[in-house]
Formats: sequence, C-alpha cells, structure tokens
Amino acid sequence: MIYWAQLLHFYQPPTQSPSVLHKICDESYRPLLKVLLQYPHARVTVNINGVLTEMLHDCGHDDIIDGLARLAKRGQIEFTGSGKYHPILPLISRKEIDRQIQLNVKTNRRFLGKVYKARGFFSPEMCYSKEIVSPIMNSGHQWITLSGIACPNNWPVDMIHYVEYEGERLATFFRDDIVSNKISFETAGPSEFLDNLVQIKGDKEEIYVVTATDAETFGHHIKHWEELFLAEVYKQIRPSRQSLAVSKQATVSAHRQGTLRKDTRAAPAVQAVTVSQLLELFSFGEAVEPRPSSWSTSHGDLAAGNPYPLWMNKDNEIHRLQWEHLGICLELVDKATKISDSDETRQSATIARGLLDMGLHSCQFWWASRRPMWDINLVHKGLLEQWQGIVNAYRAINLSQADEDIKKEYYHRLVVARNLRDKITDKLLH
Repeated sequence: MIYWAQLLHFYQPPTQSPSVLHKICDESYRPLLKVLLQYPHARVTVNINGVLTEMLHDCGHDDIIDGLARLAKRGQIEFTGSGKYHPILPLISRKEIDRQIQLNVKTNRRFLGKVYKARGFFSPEMCYSKEIVSPIMNSGHQWITLSGIACPNNWPVDMIHYVEYEGERLATFFRDDIVSNKISFETAGPSEFLDNLVQIKGDKEEIYVVTATDAETFGHHIKHWEELFLAEVYKQIRPSRQSLAVSKQATVSAHRQGTLRKDTRAAPAVQAVTVSQLLELFSFGEAVEPRPSSWSTSHGDLAAGNPYPLWMNKDNEIHRLQWEHLGICLELVDKATKISDSDETRQSATIARGLLDMGLHSCQFWWASRRPMWDINLVHKGLLEQWQGIVNAYRAINLSQADEDIKKEYYHRLVVARNLRDKITDKLLH
C-alpha cells in the first residue's frame, strides 16, 4: 500500500489585482474544485491563507469558498493553519507570528465556518527555523509540513519524524521535493508519477509520500493540468466498488472511534489521504532538528548560510534595505498602538496596524530576489503598504499627548525610512 498525501497551497498576495484574481479563479480554482468533487475518493490537504479567502469574498468569488467548505464537509479535504498574509515566519518576531496565525484562524473561520479545523500547519514557503515551533504548537497544531531539504536524518517513508518541544511532539512531514517538482514543472505525467511512487516503495510493505505544490500549478501555471494530471491520477487509483464499500465502512468505524484504521483488504495500490490521516496510519520514528530552509532552498544555499535565499539573501542589497524599512515600520506601529490616547489617534494606529499586517507578505521580497524573478512594480507595491503604515503610525504618535522628545525620536525614524524608501526605489530603476 502506498499512501499519497497531497497538499495544495492556495495563496495570492494582498496586492493582487481583481482582474488577475478573476483569471486565476477561472483557470485554476474552479476547475480544481470540479475535479475533486468528481472523484469522491480524492483526499487533499489544503492551505488557503486568510488573505486569499477574504479577497475571494470581496471580489465576488464566494462559490470557491463554498466549494472548499463542501469538500471539507464530505471529508475530502482538510485545512491547515498558516499566517494570514503569508509572511516569512522565521524572519519576523514571535509577537508578529502569533498575530498572523490568529488572524488566519479568525478570517478563515469567518468565511469557511465550522469546517475550518486545522490540525496541521503550513509555514509560508515552507520556511522553517526552530523559533517557529513554539507558536505553532501553542496555537494547537499537531504537525507541520517542511521541504525535503530540511530533513537532517534518514528519509522517512514508513515512520513519522517529529520535533520535540517542552515534552510534546510536533509531527514533521517532509515534502518529497523531487516528486513535487516533477508535478510542478510538468516533467512527469500520471503514469510516470505512479511508477515513481512504486519505485519509492521498493520492497516495503507500506509507505507514504507527501507532495506539496501551489494550487495555481493546476490550470493557471500549467493549462488544464488539473485534468491532464490530477484527474488522470484519480482515475488510475479509483477503488473498485467492493473496496469503496470496505473503505466507507472503515471510515465510518474510524470516525466513531476517532482513529483511521489500516484496512487494506481489496484496497488499491495507491490511496489518496490527507496528511492528518498519516498520523493514524504510521508510528513515530525519530526526534529531529530540521534544517532552517524553505522549499526553494538548495544545498548550495545551505552551505553558504543562506536558508531563505528568495526573501532574505545576504548578498542582496535590496533585501537588506527592505527588511530595514520593515523594521522601522514595526517600531512606529508598535509605539503608535501603545500611546494612542484618543479616538483620532487610535483610528490612525488601527489603520497603521492593518497596513503593517499586509506589509509583511512574502511576495515583495520574492520579486526582488532576481532568482530569476524580478518585478519593480510588485516590489514597490509592498514598499508602499509599509510606507503608508509608517505615515499613519507617525500621525497617531504626533497627535497623541506623548512627550515632544518621543515625537521627535519617531519623526527621525520616519525620515530614515523615507531615505530607505528612496534608496530602494533608486535601485529598482537600475
């Protein structure tokens, strides 16, 4: 038996235009939901960042939210936790990590309702450091998915590694980067994919394979890939009527008992499952300390001490300036929130806080990476959100009853931020 746990990552940045979102909905999200509804034996783990859920509602795409909720009610998908605005968690403070996780839960529960229950966690871009373990576990999550390059021990296919924290275990599922990238870059069709799973299995009795891709891979990045690949895979692993009956009986029993039983009688060679189901199917193996990394990190990056190369490359001057600018934004917003003492100042501080939340999104750094992508407009959009946050925060500080020395100190920080903004803009023009 081969258990295939597929994770689909649904995300668009807060700077995305409604017209592009509409195109992605038509090309990817709606066709994907149609395929999943067509194959009741399909099981998928879904990460949808709250920023996208909110945008789908605001832009009139509630049918996609309803489709995801329907699939969750049918038991075909489970949701994960994440950060609402897709920040690079290892690069922000504990306070901001907690806030992003909480905002994500609040937003997704608002639109998806009670079906939004997240046992697992997807760190944006699969970025990991040991500092993110505590907020993930403290927010009630039982597992995390990481890139394969983060795995420091023997590759797990029939056991589950875990991170230990204060006597508790955070199950750690490592994405098969090779298999996932073959899907993402259209270098393996359905039959090749399934053959690859059989090769991975070898002579082991039971194994699992975790793949993770952007949801937009299907239909938007690769036209009709949801039909040409995903639907074809589901067809080939479709269980017979007899095994469907056995599977249904086992699922009902598992639901009553709170566990998922291993029952392979008349089951297909490959079975689609959610990541959480793997916890009932396999035992824990070793405690590990995953490498700080992302799903875009190479071995060369690790050797160079560059774990997050597309978002904070130590050799990228624009990245350095972006994070310095963001640091000042954080300082001003934090101060404005603390000292606001009237309706007017609290309003400005609240606006600044919301702009900062959005200003943490990862895409602005990704588009400045030049590896290979580069887009001055999308870099500048992120910078503008931060700058607007700074302006509103300083307004709150300046209109408050704070000492003049405090107002002067934070005005100087605003001036530094303005200088940084100009430096970044100048570099974007070259």
